Amino acid sequence: MGGNQTLTEFILLGITDSPLSQTPLFVFFLLIYVVTLVGNIGIIILVQVSPSLHTPMYFFLTHLTFIDICYSTVISPRMLADLLSEDKTISFSECTMQFLMFAFFSATECHLLAMMAYDRHIAIYQPLLYVTIISSRVCWQLVASSYLFAFLIAIICTWCVFGGSFCGPNHINHFFCDVVPVLKLACSDTHSSEMVIFAFVTINVVGASVIILLSYISILYRVLRMCSGQSRARAFNTCASHLTAVSIYFGSMFFMYLQPPSSHRSLDKVASIIYTVVIPMFNPFIYSLRNKEVKRSLLLCWRRLFNHWQHTRLLSKEPQTSFDFSAGSV
Repeated sequence: MGGNQTLTEFILLGITDSPLSQTPLFVFFLLIYVVTLVGNIGIIILVQVSPSLHTPMYFFLTHLTFIDICYSTVISPRMLADLLSEDKTISFSECTMQFLMFAFFSATECHLLAMMAYDRHIAIYQPLLYVTIISSRVCWQLVASSYLFAFLIAIICTWCVFGGSFCGPNHINHFFCDVVPVLKLACSDTHSSEMVIFAFVTINVVGASVIILLSYISILYRVLRMCSGQSRARAFNTCASHLTAVSIYFGSMFFMYLQPPSSHRSLDKVASIIYTVVIPMFNPFIYSLRNKEVKRSLLLCWRRLFNHWQHTRLLSKEPQTSFDFSAGSV
């Protein structure tokens, strides 16, 4: 996927060059990564074992948590290794593959968040037709199309970033292979590549944002017309977790990518950490702590596990009856 480059490897400068702060940062981000894996895998398992969560909303949520696992795994292990290693080199092909996977998972997450907003729109605005409109077949079609469209975007953006010539310095001022720091190292003219990437990012992020915004405008209009205060509270509670996740994710994405290249600065690393490392950790907590159905299913699963453990423990303590046949009968 490369062009006429002469470089065979890059050097990632990482989050910080201070030796004193690298070990504490390693422990901190390792903890975040472990919590991310446990939390997201836990959500997937909970949805699979809880019949009450077998709905389109949680179908999309399982794919979102799967994307968060992959999204974080593309970035975090390499970042953790670089925090403890003096050798921070990454080959050209590895850098290309990291960006390709990062672009694919980030684009897919945008689409999934938009689909979840549309799902909430149908659930509140047309509850009687919800099962018909958001059928199992429609869910799979929406998810499959999001994966396909995201892959096409990732391929195009990766070619725009790595398709030029790299013959100068090879130090990437970032902790992973991202658009702006890599394009700064290109020897060839990158203006057309920047315009193509900006166009696709705009279509992807702004397009998803418009769908989410229109969905929530219609939801708000519908909710405000409800007569019952309890119904309004239930509707707002249904959308609160998704709206929180959307605000954090798209806020950091807009800050990072939809600004002129000349305005990029050191705060970009902070924004990148938020949407590549922190948000995948927060999503399970956002969707579990603010969602009554998830909390109810989690409590029910916990009770089942506790009862099973208690039952097994009681069985293991029962006295075993043994018979000695060696003495014969009297």
